[in-house]
Amino acid sequence: MATLVFHLIAILFTTTSPLLVNAISDCTGPCNNGDDCSGALICVNQQCTDDPDVETPPICELASSTPDQVDDTCGPTGSLTCGDQSYTTYTCSPAVSASTAAVLTLNDFSQGGDRGAESSCDEKFHESSELVVALSTGWFSGGSRCSREIRIDTSNGRSVVARVVDECDSVNGCDKEHAGQPPCENNVVDGSAAVWDALGLDQELGRVDISWSMA
Repeated sequence: MATLVFHLIAILFTTTSPLLVNAISDCTGPCNNGDDCSGALICVNQQCTDDPDVETPPICELASSTPDQVDDTCGPTGSLTCGDQSYTTYTCSPAVSASTAAVLTLNDFSQGGDRGAESSCDEKFHESSELVVALSTGWFSGGSRCSREIRIDTSNGRSVVARVVDECDSVNGCDKEHAGQPPCENNVVDGSAAVWDALGLDQELGRVDISWSMA
């Protein structure tokens, strides 16, 4: 009996002891290997950081040099005038948490749709039937969340997992590249029609309060 109890304890310990289980960490987050880190980040000394051998923007270095990127008090950085309308611009977004408050908007990612150009993560257009989203500039984080999946939750109790394929530009807009669209607010998850349908939301609303997290 004592031997059996010992083996059961050993099994319980080995199945609960790993540092991370299906977790995705951003800069300075905990990790066991590269699969635990977001985007192009690598795992060094159990901490996610930039890969010096990959020619991408230094995401962690950029984040550490601009603290407002992870500041809940993230404020405007300027304005952009489109015709007779002025829009506030942002280079940052509110801090990401296990349940980040956001506004879900509707976007057509197909050719000739709302964004104009191909999605920046994969340089492709996407059909309305695909579960894809774009994130505000701060959350897009220079592309570090490209091709990662996020979970979106709504107050009606429904949720969906969608893939990040583009940036909802909070700095630029009103030009051909952005199909004449103004800059995004800094707290937007811009979802495809399939995302709205999966969440049981009326697309005519255009904007709905949601929360999101890394899937």
